[in-house]
Amino acid sequence: MAAGSSSRMGEPKQLLPWKNTFLLNHVIDMALDLRPTSTFVVLGANFDSIKSRIQNCAVTIIHNKNWDVGLGTSIASGIKLIKAQDVFDAALIILADQPLIDHNFLLKFITGYNNDDRQIIASSYENGSFGVPALFDKYYFDELIDLSQDKGAKNIMVKHESFIELINSNHLISDIDTMDDYEELYRANHQ
Repeated sequence: MAAGSSSRMGEPKQLLPWKNTFLLNHVIDMALDLRPTSTFVVLGANFDSIKSRIQNCAVTIIHNKNWDVGLGTSIASGIKLIKAQDVFDAALIILADQPLIDHNFLLKFITGYNNDDRQIIASSYENGSFGVPALFDKYYFDELIDLSQDKGAKNIMVKHESFIELINSNHLISDIDTMDDYEELYRANHQ
């Protein structure tokens, strides 16, 4: 998911420098390292400028024209395409602004998935809540397609909490919402 406008940043955070590339490309590289069947990137705001930077990546780019309504519409647009292909057992949802997530962490979602018809694997946060990255069995695709607000898939997870398996992500979740967040995280990880 990389469709937000980064309004608090003043520029597209998806394109901010990270390691030897930029945030979105860093996350794409991690996703592709998992050797998934397919990788989809949902874009919205700044579509043309971001697309031009990732168009040579081995991903399918989805344009969410309703990105301004919120994250839920981005998830819905991605899952709608995934469901239409009718070949996927599950979908792993990753955000572009969580650069501390690494290959080994994401691999836990893939290896933990057992093709159970109702399994959700979610990240547990320091504050006791849970969220993305999260893997959803295809059982939830219709509910994910119905998302239409900025709450993402949290309500679906709460509704089906008894089916959730959690993976501890305390040390890896650092969302980047402001330029101060980015600069602090950048300094701490580029020495």
